[in-house]
Amino acid sequence: MSASVQKIRLADLAHARSGDKADWVDFGVFAWNSAGYAVLVREVTAQRAAEHFAPWLPGRIECWPLPNILAIKLVLHDALQGGGARNLRLDNLGKSMAAALLRMEINVTAEELAACLAAPRVGWWGDQK
Repeated sequence: MSASVQKIRLADLAHARSGDKADWVDFGVFAWNSAGYAVLVREVTAQRAAEHFAPWLPGRIECWPLPNILAIKLVLHDALQGGGARNLRLDNLGKSMAAALLRMEINVTAEELAACLAAPRVGWWGDQK
């Protein structure tokens, strides 16, 4: 990347849906558009997510790109200290972990960021700015 690299929050380019079952959390991270998806594929990896969640995630992370829906699927194993009902951590469910993931900092160039913000948002509701 060029010298114009900057750090932004993942939430600036994507949104997320998540849930939890037993002792794992399942995320879908969705780019708002194809320009954002190109950045997500590069920046949101199993290793980067593991580093982001390192203080409270002892398990492994699996990651799959889903280009047809401009998304990345992540599964965090051993994420809930034995499961939601057995966990002593407050507000431990997958929904709050999706918000935590969206706070992860990613690197973009000024050109990439401009392209991501200029492209219309796409989704089931149609194109929007």
